[in-house]
Amino acid sequence: MMKSKLIYQSNRRQWLKQFQKIGVFALGAWLSPLAVFAKKADAAKAIQEITGGKSVQDGRVALVIPPLVENGNLVVLKVSVDSPMTANDYVKSIHVIAEGNPLPSIFTAYLTPRSGTAALTTRVRLADSQTVWAIAQMNDGSFWQGHADTLVTLSACTELV
Repeated sequence: MMKSKLIYQSNRRQWLKQFQKIGVFALGAWLSPLAVFAKKADAAKAIQEITGGKSVQDGRVALVIPPLVENGNLVVLKVSVDSPMTANDYVKSIHVIAEGNPLPSIFTAYLTPRSGTAALTTRVRLADSQTVWAIAQMNDGSFWQGHADTLVTLSACTELV
């Protein structure tokens, strides 16, 4: 009787250990950093939300980003929009979207005719090699876009699991 009870307890312990390993593996796969990154569809959805479903035209927006980045923590990004920045024709906002970051919308800059020029330079964090988009909203309600591809060798924006 005692021997059968020991066999039952050891089988139960082995079963619990196996179940625990499966649970840890499943949790690790669910929290994988690769699952955290946005996808192209997420970037398209972010652009759709910005534009409200209006069409986005190519041109007028120049996005300059290095084609090869050693470290994704501080990537220089320059955006300029071809606009006279007058009271009748100016850029209202510039949205920057990165399709490989955990959150695709990096930042939005709001401009007025008093801004003088529709150009900005900043540094951003990029999680992976990806396409970065700049969407400019004009005062007449039209949207213009430009994009650039970059290869990041050391990623930023990753979550430690």
